[in-house]
Parts: sequence; structure tokens; C-alpha cells
Amino acid sequence: MSIRERRKITATVLLFLFIASFSWSQDVRKAQLAGSWYPKDPEALSRLLDHFFKNAQNKSSPSGDTLAIIVPHAGYAFSGQVAAYAYKWIQNKDYETVVILSPSHRFGFKGCSIYPKGGYETPLGVARVDAFLAAEIGKATGFGYISQAHQAEHAIEIQVPFVQKALPQAKIVPIVMGIPDEATVLRLAEGLKTALAGKKALIIASTDLSHFLSKTEANKTDENTISLIQDFKTNELIRKCEAGENLMCGGGPVVATLLYGKDKASVEILHYADSSKVSQDESSVVGYLAAALVAKDTSQEFHLSEPEKKELLQLAYSTIDLYVRENKVPEYFPQSANLSKKCGAFVTINEKGKLRGCIGFIEPVLPLHQAVIQASIYAACRDTRFLPVTSDELDDLEVEISVLTPLRKILNPQTVMPGKHGLVIAKDGKRGLLLPQVAIEHNWTRETFLERTCIKAGLPKNAWRSGADIYVFEAIVFH
Repeated sequence: MSIRERRKITATVLLFLFIASFSWSQDVRKAQLAGSWYPKDPEALSRLLDHFFKNAQNKSSPSGDTLAIIVPHAGYAFSGQVAAYAYKWIQNKDYETVVILSPSHRFGFKGCSIYPKGGYETPLGVARVDAFLAAEIGKATGFGYISQAHQAEHAIEIQVPFVQKALPQAKIVPIVMGIPDEATVLRLAEGLKTALAGKKALIIASTDLSHFLSKTEANKTDENTISLIQDFKTNELIRKCEAGENLMCGGGPVVATLLYGKDKASVEILHYADSSKVSQDESSVVGYLAAALVAKDTSQEFHLSEPEKKELLQLAYSTIDLYVRENKVPEYFPQSANLSKKCGAFVTINEKGKLRGCIGFIEPVLPLHQAVIQASIYAACRDTRFLPVTSDELDDLEVEISVLTPLRKILNPQTVMPGKHGLVIAKDGKRGLLLPQVAIEHNWTRETFLERTCIKAGLPKNAWRSGADIYVFEAIVFH
């Protein structure tokens, strides 16, 4: 090859690289908020994010994969610390792409706009767009790209520095949702299920909660919204969003995210706050939420078949009968492996509709069949609230068994779901337990359930607000 030919090839390569670079730069959305909503100086921005992450005191790491997070999008002074709770939750995980869903605050349109290629620039550099996945989502949803939707939208940009800090290896797919009607939300959710199947992708739903209510009213409104999110009440949330209720500005993205994770994930509430701490104004606040959708570990779920439940009930009845009549404990050897698994269990005895005894084991210290035998004897004869059961009463007794999941300590009392969760509250060496069905029987609110559990522990009813340890569990209940 001659020198002339080599020079020609070199010039062609350089021209190609220049054109590619020019094309790339044309597709990069420049930062709009740097210097106002968050620091413009890269080092200052990095230090601030480190500070947020350090101060985010999360509970233990998730046992299952995190499918999505819900984060606020106000200026960092207001909501950055709240957002850090969610980003720290997924920090350094091996996601390849982050799909950021945001509402459209400044440009009205129907459907969604998917940023197709290029990147989003911040003081920390350019977050590259996963063009392949963006195209896949576009194909699955039928949504295209509307440039005006991204030009001045802050709800995506405010997330990008957090993504760059928490997941530096990940690409992004920014999606802006226009009018959050039911058809758009469902279409996006179904498309995400199709396009993200089998991929290492995380969804980020960008939203603030209620806007410009008094602190008292905002906190009450936000508590209700958080409860709807936790319970995956997507139909109710869509109706409220379509009605324009002061619920959350990113209701459409949040509901699409919930529909994406429904039936395969649970919602962990990581942190909640409002703007009053920064603004020093309680007359008009904005609510901020950090939450995560964590995939259920179905391999660890414990189930009892109907024959196994029947066997345990027969064991409880026969144990009570034998002990009351003859002061003997039955010898019992179950055939089912489930009945030999160590579990916490409670036995509740009722007589003619009234409580006659209830005792059990909170922790999984005994094989299930042994726990039922011991709890049956204790409930019948050693519950100090009642006299021991006599033989004359045996025909009138009704037995209920509650098999407990392991205790899980929570930091946010708003995550307690009456009817689903049982409660254990402990402080200063005192501990009280109430089973899930108790809240249902008395139609208690979350706050009443917490107060009653404190009273059961011999604590002041508001101890749950002031340093008590709160644990939740679930139960398989049968009678």
C-alpha cells in the first residue's frame, strides 16, 4: 500500500470519527438544572451525593432483586436526602440499564416520549442512552420520540447524577409520560414487561407526592397514598390521577411501575419526608417518598396444604383433650416434612365465641408439630389470664392456629399493613405481640394497631413513636 493510499484511508477514518462525534454531540441533552437545582461544580456535586448516601440509614439489604425504585425529583436541598435512601438501596448492583419514567411538567401531549439515543449530560459526565433497549421499548409500546417533552423536563435530569453515582456502569432510557390516562399507563406497563424480560434493568419512577398542603394535611394525604402504593391499588390510583387529585405529580409513572411489578414484588418504604424541614414553612409543603419494589423470593415461601392444616388442627384438639383429661402429652411423628419445619406458631382457644386462651412461640424454635403441641397445652392450661380448661368445657372449645413467618424489623411504621401484618413491639425489656387477625376483628387503623400492641407490651401507647423496636410478620391462619 502506498503512502498516498494510507493517507487517504487515515483521512477517511478521521472524517468518519468526526461525523460520529458530531452526531453524538447533537444527541446529547445538555444539563438544564446544574447550578440551580443541584451543584454545577463536579467535585461539589460528587461530595454532596456522597453526603446524602452516608446519611441514608437503610435497613438491611434486600433479600430479593429490586425491580424498581420510586424517588422524588425536587431540588437536592429539598428531596436529595430522601432520594438517596432509594439509590443507596440499589448502589453498585449489576444493572445494565436504568429506565427512568417521569411525568411531563411543562409540555402537554398524549402517550409517552422515549429518548432514542445519545445521552443526558450532567457535571459528572454524559449518561449514555441504551439505544437498543429504547428501540425495544418503543416497539413494544408503540410510543416514539417527542423532543419538546425532554427539553425542559426536570424530573428525569434530577435523577441522572444519582444514577451516575450509584450505578456508574449503567446506561439509561429516559421516558416522559404525557397525560396520565389509563390507556397510556397500561400500554407502558405491558410494553416494559415485554421489553425488559430477561434483562438486567431497573425502573425508576420519578415523582413527588402531594403539593402545597399544610404539613398536617399533606402528611395525612401522603400516608394514604403510600398505603395505596404498598397495597398495589393501581385502579384506585389511576382513578385519582385521572381526576387530577393532589396525590402525586408522577402518578402515571408510579402506577405503570406498580403494574410492572404486580404479583411478583412487594413494596418497601425506605423513607418519607416533606419540604418543611428545609423551608421552615408548615403552611405549604411538598411530600417526598423513597421506596423500592423488591421481587418476592418464592423459593422461600412456606405453604401448608389443606390436609396439613387439618392434621395440625386434629393434633391441637387431641393434645388439649389428652392433657386436660389425663395430664399427658401425646407422642406424634408427622409424615409431612412441612410439619417438621421449625416455625413460630400460636394456638388460640375460644369458648362460645369468647377468648379462652392464646399462647405460642414467636421465634421458630421448635418443629411446627411440637410448637402446636406445646402451644395447645399452654393456651388451655397456662394462660395466666384464665383458669385452666376443665374436662366439662372440652366439647365447647374452638381452636385456631396461626403459623408465623420470621419477624422482620421495620424502620418506618407506615409500612405496617393491618390485616396482613402481625406486630411485635419491644422496648426496655418489654415485648408485646398481636396477631394479624386481631386488627381485622376490631377494624383497627394502623395507628390503633400500633398503640394496642404497645399496650399489650406494657408500654405507653405512643412508645412506637419514640424509640421502640417494631417488627412485622405474616401468618397462615386456619380453624
